[in-house]
Amino acid sequence: MIFQELKIKNLILKNRAVMAPMCMYQSDHTGEVKDFHITHYATRAIGGVGLIIQEATAIDPDGRISKEDLGIWSDDHVEGLTYIVDSIHNNGAYAGIQLNHAGRKAQVEHPIAPSAVSYSERFKVPKEMTLEDIHKVISQFRDAARRADEAGYDLIELHAAHGYLLFQFLSPNSNFRTDEYGDRKRLLTDVVKAVREVWPKEKALAIRISAYEYVKKTVTPEWFSELINEIKHLGVDIIDVSSGGNVQVQNITIFPGYQLDFAKTIKAKTDLVVIGGGLIDNLKFADYAISDGLCDLIYFGRLLLRDPYHIINHASDLGIEIDYPKPYLRGKK
Repeated sequence: MIFQELKIKNLILKNRAVMAPMCMYQSDHTGEVKDFHITHYATRAIGGVGLIIQEATAIDPDGRISKEDLGIWSDDHVEGLTYIVDSIHNNGAYAGIQLNHAGRKAQVEHPIAPSAVSYSERFKVPKEMTLEDIHKVISQFRDAARRADEAGYDLIELHAAHGYLLFQFLSPNSNFRTDEYGDRKRLLTDVVKAVREVWPKEKALAIRISAYEYVKKTVTPEWFSELINEIKHLGVDIIDVSSGGNVQVQNITIFPGYQLDFAKTIKAKTDLVVIGGGLIDNLKFADYAISDGLCDLIYFGRLLLRDPYHIINHASDLGIEIDYPKPYLRGKK
């Protein structure tokens, strides 16, 4: 199953393997693309991944996770981002981009958040956002989506996971507002609407979520499924299911595939394409997860950092023969 094609709007994925967005911390204060990024993403495309989702890319310089994050807050970023897209396309994969604002987890002088509550003692207490701040962020997501289209990306993923700004509004642990944005579903809904004003209808839109927070007061896969069902008509095509990141917790038991049950629930309740994963380190397990209906695509993260060519080198584990990159045929086992 993992080597079976999948069509999602204008995407015809050659397989179900997705490179998860992972921060590389290789830009600088400008947020510009460096040679590293082009090499990094091209290498994984050569390695056989069907869809690459670029690392969290900041819609605002004050919304970066770190000062070394890539940016998409300026039209000046489009040219460099186009080089990444071309390097991915030219090596046989589709190119997605994850749009993000880090909110209270931003490493900046004056972070913002739905409420004036810090992530931990190591983080600054953020400013509670005014309605003007919120409307500005919505516009920034819209402008970033326009730039992503100009750069040639095939897919946008909105980062509403891991305790960053969109998730901060979604969680009862970080949103204590009493105005209209105390409705925890409101901001994500407004951002989806804004993005779809400029993101072509034939292009896929994904949302990455943290389906569970590992504390007593938490979002759940069932709650998220209700939200997704309320907004999917706006043009949401894919849900990328992760967990955690908004509340500091200890003693979480993690193991290969530990988030797949969350993905299974959301897939069953929303009938959307779902990306699942979590420390999956071999194709046989990934193939099982898809074949058993737990998800439609599998994201690989750390595995592809260790072994960019894992997909093409281990297709034979499933008895699959795929076209090996011509320049590397002499090294094929």
